[in-house]
Amino acid sequence: MTEVVVSAPARLHLGMLDPAGLGRRRFGGFGVAVEAPRVVVAVRWASGGSVAACDGVVASGPQADRAAAFARSVRAALGIAGALELEVRDAIPAHVGLGSGTKLGLAVARGVFELADRASDPELLARASGRGARSSVGAWTFDGPGLVVEAGVSREGGVSPLLMRCPMPASWRCVLVAPAGAEGLSGDAEERFFGELQRSRPAEPSVARLLLTSLLPGLQRGDIEEFGAALSEIQREIGAIFAERQGGIFHPSAAPLIEALQSLGVGAVGQSSWGPTVYGIVSCTERAADVARRLAGLAGASATVADFDRGGAVCARADAGPRAS
Repeated sequence: MTEVVVSAPARLHLGMLDPAGLGRRRFGGFGVAVEAPRVVVAVRWASGGSVAACDGVVASGPQADRAAAFARSVRAALGIAGALELEVRDAIPAHVGLGSGTKLGLAVARGVFELADRASDPELLARASGRGARSSVGAWTFDGPGLVVEAGVSREGGVSPLLMRCPMPASWRCVLVAPAGAEGLSGDAEERFFGELQRSRPAEPSVARLLLTSLLPGLQRGDIEEFGAALSEIQREIGAIFAERQGGIFHPSAAPLIEALQSLGVGAVGQSSWGPTVYGIVSCTERAADVARRLAGLAGASATVADFDRGGAVCARADAGPRAS
């Protein structure tokens, strides 16, 4: 039996351009994918009658219920009559700032589109799976590698336009530090916060200026000091807007890890999305390994070294073979 296997990398959300919606387009932002952790999903046509009772989809593995809900949405969007089986083989940890929901939704959608022999692109996948209402960084890092900049969503909705994709220097690495047992804001609480933020109309942050005049030039020149200084300032500005809701410039569990990275001389540091995962971007593998070793076990946190994603999501057809009953 043929199955489609889709693998997609986690993403780091590095900053928003207009979180309060002061301009015509709201949110916007930039981010980059890392090689690990990843989501891996296998999709195949179902056999047997048990699937019918599950609205045409049955799923197994970590975050199976979430994957099944995405598959039902995609199945309805495409008008597919056939029942589906999903196997989530690996999942990105949920609600820690790594884009688990978007990457799972897009991976499921890509698998279903491929299985049904339908052409797809990031916008179609996001629309079918119901993702991209605020940030489109996940969609564009699913589509390909590099640091992406997206313009923000219009009042009409839809996936935010991709403005720029810049390759990450080949030698740069990321140290991911995740505190144990903590989660960032998500779901209804996140929705309420952004509604309150739009009503309060905070001062416009200078993120766009820093992005265009310092962070991107530093990236293109491979100057990690210029890149890092801009990134850290952007993180402080956005964190100040979110501070009242998340308990400080950074998530309470992330703040000491940010300080620890800075104390080790890492200049490019930040919290991905609502956290609590934090990252430090350094110039080479050896430096990353040394930083991760020094941080290992700090306040119960895990520290790992990851390369930046160099290829986007991968989709392949395979022979599923016999399955255990």
